[in-house]
Amino acid sequence: MSEICKNWTQWLKKTRFAGQTPEMIEQTTKWLEAVRDVVLVYAEIQPHETVIDIGCGTGLLAFKVLELQEGKGNVIFSDMFQDCLDDCKKFLEEQGITEGYEFLKCPAEHIALPMSTVHKALMRSVLVHIVNKQPVINEIYRILKPAGKFCAFEPIIRSNTRFWEILDPAHIDKYEDFKRVENEIMDNPMDSLCNFDENTIRTNLEIAGFSDPDVKLQEVSSGYVVQPNMVHEWFSNPPSPAQPSAKERFLKYFDYPTVEKYIMQVDEYLVGKYISLKTKAIFINATK
Repeated sequence: MSEICKNWTQWLKKTRFAGQTPEMIEQTTKWLEAVRDVVLVYAEIQPHETVIDIGCGTGLLAFKVLELQEGKGNVIFSDMFQDCLDDCKKFLEEQGITEGYEFLKCPAEHIALPMSTVHKALMRSVLVHIVNKQPVINEIYRILKPAGKFCAFEPIIRSNTRFWEILDPAHIDKYEDFKRVENEIMDNPMDSLCNFDENTIRTNLEIAGFSDPDVKLQEVSSGYVVQPNMVHEWFSNPPSPAQPSAKERFLKYFDYPTVEKYIMQVDEYLVGKYISLKTKAIFINATK
């Protein structure tokens, strides 16, 4: 676990928003809600169904399913991290919600449910944190009832804008070296964050047994003016509690003074400038 971020609850509620302005945090929150709503539209949640939120985190999907089912179904909050389950349980207790759900502590690769148990399996940004995606998708197929649906959202980080794309080589020492290393990092087949795309996920789904899975690619463009301290947060904060930060990744290739100088030059060049970014993601809608 990162020294900056000790657990998933902290990362989901605080760390991932580090460096963002209040306006950006509001925009990110609305985007997360929009993602949730698309996943649930695909899932076509019905009363009395058993629905599992795999890697539920702080419950973005599961809480909305509870609301849609009005307590008439069974929502399974599933996560391998106890702090996430405790956070969801605390919220439910505070709201006085006592039925229509259960908790399941297990990894996504080994879901502690019998075969053909759930009508719908939901997921948001979970595969991106697991190196080997195939066992997870196999498990989802196993626990689904016949004609059950797997609906999910995953970011395709390997397609995101990279640092070197928004920098001017004239202002960055060792620009080509850092460009080469960043590309190597983003193409690492053993890095869960960037070792997949829409095509590999479609293949994973087909291998598991899903016939003609729908994998929709979404590309989003955004832009903003870089504020003071943003660049430091980009490099210092981990993409998850178990993952090294960008700074830590570069330190595997360069010595400390070289990385510090690079971050300083990136900061000097970008602060006050408007930058344009692109991100890609997929929505999965697969039926057993």
